[in-house]
Amino acid sequence: MRRLTLFLIFLMVVSGCSRSPRYRTGPVKAGGVKSKNPPALKTKANGNHRKVMKGVSSFYAEDFHGKLTANGEVYDMYGLTAAHKTLPLNTIVRVTNLANNKSLILRINDRGPYVKGRILDCSYGAAKKLDFVTQGTTEVKIEVIEWGDNKYMKHRN
Repeated sequence: MRRLTLFLIFLMVVSGCSRSPRYRTGPVKAGGVKSKNPPALKTKANGNHRKVMKGVSSFYAEDFHGKLTANGEVYDMYGLTAAHKTLPLNTIVRVTNLANNKSLILRINDRGPYVKGRILDCSYGAAKKLDFVTQGTTEVKIEVIEWGDNKYMKHRN
């Protein structure tokens, strides 16, 4: 009985030392309290990328749902993410559908599109909000809001 108790205490101590998931909804101060004034977004150019781009966007959905993206996270076709060939991963962009002037903010978490003449591949959720699911593609304007860190998210099994 004593061994079992010691083993359970050991398991609790070891599991208590593991990292917590990084789920946040906004900026956090060093003490863990949300900041009332979020930090200013970075807007300086990064490498050879332009801050504003125009081109054709498509979307991807079921074939990739649940698979890993280029930055290591699981692709959610209903999320608000996108794939770009060269922008740093985790870059935040405003994408505007030039056909209807609808826009939204997306995070670049994947690479693509791999079809000639296209500049962006939106998630199905993003394409639905931008209202081009029926057409399949649309002309978009991409404005970089914050340059990404280009980091790969490591997953533990």
